[in-house]
Amino acid sequence: MSNQSQEYLTFLLDGEEFGVDILRVQEIMVWAPVTAIPGTPEYLRGVINLRGVIVPIVDMRQRFNRAPVEYTDTTVVIVLRTSESDSGVVVGIVVDAVSEVYKVDPVNIKKAPDFGNQIDSRFIFGMATVDDKIIILLDAKKLLNVNDLYSVVSHVRPKIGEPIAS
Repeated sequence: MSNQSQEYLTFLLDGEEFGVDILRVQEIMVWAPVTAIPGTPEYLRGVINLRGVIVPIVDMRQRFNRAPVEYTDTTVVIVLRTSESDSGVVVGIVVDAVSEVYKVDPVNIKKAPDFGNQIDSRFIFGMATVDDKIIILLDAKKLLNVNDLYSVVSHVRPKIGEPIAS
């Protein structure tokens, strides 16, 4: 870990506050219908065309084995990318609401405890203490791991995140 403070965009999911590295956030969009892809895991809601790039949309409640809910006017899609280069994987995650942007000092980030089956801990980077609350920090690279994301739909993987031919 670096000794410099880092900013995290936080969002709410089933009453918990999670954070992702703000440098991985491409944009935040209101929820809109998606194109469903047959034969995909339930958490993969479908895909959207975002300025010529096909972006898979993942429902984080379902990805973390939480009960699905009806989407509301606070439901948003956070579009994340694995790297700052154009060739990185781009995925949209559906969350209950966006919360805050926090600057977190590395001394305030601790290793996450074992959560058992409640949360797939491989996605957790650490736990941050900010303003007397604990934020679960997610590792965007692991969260967007293509092999995990599309394990059921290998026939879809080559087209996800690639520009659409004109």
